[in-house]
Amino acid sequence: MNCIYCNYNKLYTLKTKQLKCARCNKKFSLKKIITKRDIINCFCDNLTINQTKQKLTLNYLTVKKVYDNLRKLIAIYLENQYIQENIIAYEEYIYLEKSKKRVKENIFDAKNFITFEYDNKVYNLLMPTLLKYKEQFLNDGADKVYFKEFSKFMLFNKISKIKKEQNTIQLFWHFFENTIIKYKGINEENFFYY
Repeated sequence: MNCIYCNYNKLYTLKTKQLKCARCNKKFSLKKIITKRDIINCFCDNLTINQTKQKLTLNYLTVKKVYDNLRKLIAIYLENQYIQENIIAYEEYIYLEKSKKRVKENIFDAKNFITFEYDNKVYNLLMPTLLKYKEQFLNDGADKVYFKEFSKFMLFNKISKIKKEQNTIQLFWHFFENTIIKYKGINEENFFYY
């Protein structure tokens, strides 16, 4: 094994079972590296934090920290990729959990996206939440107009999903809606990373 910091090939094993590099003198734990690799493999296998915790018999916070970091790194990487690409198509998309779709007031909990397709990849802009306008809509009586427009959008969106020729954006949202269910609710501030 080479040093994880400078890639030098001469390492010493310390009494603490850590490895120390002969060139840069930095120490690291092989056990931690293997644990992190196993967590990354579970992340790539699309396992939840709880599933990974149980599979690897690790602490929830240990797994969560690696998962959160991976999601942030992926978001940064994809942001940089997006800047370099040409947009082929875009659509507006509203996501609302299945359990909330029957009550019209839950529209304020919906996540609104503008979704772009480029080179068979999908990029999402998560628009600001409507929650801060909920009180105003309900008090001004504009809620009926908004609910009506939302119903039209949902009907159009449903029709476009039924078409046999599905584009990359529609395939992505179908995948997303089937995948997000297993997380059983996501904190508002972390939703972007999912």
